[in-house]
Amino acid sequence: MEFYKKLSSIGFLKKSYAFKFLFVAFIGIHIPLIGILFFVLYSKNNFSSAGLLLFSLVMTLLATVVTLILLKKLIQPLELASKALNDYKLSRTVTKLPLDFSDEVGLLLSNIQDSISESEKFITEKQNLIYLLSHDLRTFAGNPKSLATMILGTNPPENVKELAQMIYQSSDEQFQYIEKFVKMLKDQDEILQTAVEVKEINLKTMIDAIGTQLRQSMAVKKIELIRNVAIESVSLKIDAELLTRVIFNLLHNAIKFSFSDSKIQLDVFNENGKIVIKIIDQGVGFDSKDNEKVFAKFTNMSRLGTSDESSTGIGLYLCRQIIEKNQGILIANSEGVNKGATFSIVF
Repeated sequence: MEFYKKLSSIGFLKKSYAFKFLFVAFIGIHIPLIGILFFVLYSKNNFSSAGLLLFSLVMTLLATVVTLILLKKLIQPLELASKALNDYKLSRTVTKLPLDFSDEVGLLLSNIQDSISESEKFITEKQNLIYLLSHDLRTFAGNPKSLATMILGTNPPENVKELAQMIYQSSDEQFQYIEKFVKMLKDQDEILQTAVEVKEINLKTMIDAIGTQLRQSMAVKKIELIRNVAIESVSLKIDAELLTRVIFNLLHNAIKFSFSDSKIQLDVFNENGKIVIKIIDQGVGFDSKDNEKVFAKFTNMSRLGTSDESSTGIGLYLCRQIIEKNQGILIANSEGVNKGATFSIVF
């Protein structure tokens, strides 16, 4: 940045980045000519044509090297702008950019700084508002539940008891939905803020733990989980907890949309240097043209499970966000309705 600052202090170069670039290139082009002139005018020794040619080549090479070094220094503010955007994209880090330049690059730096600051302010305000609304909604959902509990505790008539139980159940479902919604918002925050680092992850231990957590859900629908883990431990650019959530959500979805007395297969293997985690179910599936639609936020493809399990419509969207942010891909495939589905994570 120092070279860029020095050029910006020169009057006729101050307001134009293009002039700065052309000025450096112009000087670089004329260094050999200036060198040859001085050599011819002030050399006290006789020189041959070969000597003059050699001197010209050396000066041209020197001028090229110096010009490239100076141009590299001149593009540092562009590199700084690019790094600021990348840091914000990967980890929501707000970089303080220099804003005291009046040329095109100075305007770019200023616009990037303003855009990042406005984006961060908008995200923060939106999150605060949603958390506030969620807090109030939990209170509103909890009030009918408490009243229904009080009514049930007074041993009311059967018809009143039935209505109170319906109120209790409805309020409880609303409360659970709000809890899931708040958790998803927190998950999205973590996706934005988690730094990408290579970490050693024991996939076998992780998958065993997830299988234990989902054992009851599988038992209710008499679903068998078949695990084929060919790779026990790998180094991946993802936090182990985030990967656990993704696999858990994909398996939970597979259970939700599988029919009773069916099987779910979970394969982990290496394919041409890529780590693949594949979950295959025998459930309701979807039309093959909807492979991408299933990952949309609040998609109209959200539906109840085979046992009327509820769906928030944002789970798969967050799963893909987590995987893609950590340099992987998440793919969905199905041969059609009621022909099962396959979700593949590839690193």
